[in-house]
Amino acid sequence: MRILGRRLALLPFVLIAVYGLADSGMEFKNRCAPCHGAKGTGETKLGQNLRVRDFGSAEVRKQSDAELAEIISKGKGKMPSYDGKLSKDQIGDLVKWIRTLKK
Repeated sequence: MRILGRRLALLPFVLIAVYGLADSGMEFKNRCAPCHGAKGTGETKLGQNLRVRDFGSAEVRKQSDAELAEIISKGKGKMPSYDGKLSKDQIGDLVKWIRTLKK
C-alpha cells in the first residue's frame, strides 16, 4: 500500500511533465513544423527550399541546448526570431522537444 501511495503522490508531477511536452509539441507543430516538418527532418517543400537541417542530424545533436535556444530566440539565416513571441520557458520546452526527435 505504501508503494501505491508513493506512486499516486508522484502522479501530479508526471501529468505536469506530460502536459508540458504535449504543449511543446503543439508549439512545435504551430511554429516549427511548417519548415522543419512534423518529425523535424526538414522534408517539407518550404524546408527543402530553405535547406533547413534535420533535427536528428549529428550537426544539430552536437549543438548545446543553449545554442539551440539562442537560434530559436534570435533566429538564424532565414529563420525568424521568436524572442518576444515565445517565453524563455517555451523556448526551453522547444529545445527539449527537439531533443526527442533525434534518430
